[in-house]
Amino acid sequence: MRYIRPVIALAAAAFLSAVGTVAATPAYAAAENYVALGDSYASGTGAGSYSGGDCYRSANAYAQRWADENAPASFTFAACSGATTEDVRSSQLSALSADTTLVSISIGGNDAGFADVMITCTTSSDSSCVSRVDEAKEFARSELPGRLDALYGEIRAAAPNARVVVMGYPRVLTSDSCWWFSSAKREAVNSAADELSGIIADRAAAAGFTYVDVRDAFAGHEACASDDWINGIVWSNLVESYHPNAAGHANAYYPAFASAVTQAAVA
Repeated sequence: MRYIRPVIALAAAAFLSAVGTVAATPAYAAAENYVALGDSYASGTGAGSYSGGDCYRSANAYAQRWADENAPASFTFAACSGATTEDVRSSQLSALSADTTLVSISIGGNDAGFADVMITCTTSSDSSCVSRVDEAKEFARSELPGRLDALYGEIRAAAPNARVVVMGYPRVLTSDSCWWFSSAKREAVNSAADELSGIIADRAAAAGFTYVDVRDAFAGHEACASDDWINGIVWSNLVESYHPNAAGHANAYYPAFASAVTQAAVA
């Protein structure tokens, strides 16, 4: 009898270990044909360990992390730094097919002039920054919805059987981060992030896609915060400036994306 308890304990431990393994890698994930589309926030620019040349695809990006953790049937990392909606259309949609079951995308920031906004607000006066942000917001309101509608429609046509997860953008700055940003500049830049989030969320919903808002996930960890998940100015490689770093992808983007995928899979 004294041997029964150890045997039972070992059997229970083995069962729990097996359950844990299944929980860590859901059964549905093995059947996924996943394609990651989008711009630098999707490619992981800013997170290091790059491949893909000027596309700056990072091994630490949320898409690559999800593929590494879940071992889908196939994974195509097509996202590229600097991409606009037109770039996705011309250079990335070919990765999609009727076999694609999961698509992620972040897009729209470059159409609205994200890089130029951040350069202007970093190097110029408060008034110049606010003026450039207002210009970007007006473009986002008037032009971006049509561009997103067209692209989302093409994604659906190219991947009719896929669940599409649209990842939003974080606010880059906290209320007191980065000494070179005045309060007026910070408020302007963050208002643009909010404007962009609302527009993208609206058009994603209209397309029947899942939108993931990451602003709260990054809250308190923006550029120049003590525990920053978004880079400030990266002098050694300026393209990485004002982009989520490896911690941002691991602690904010990845869990938000993984949760959205799980919810969609069991719905």
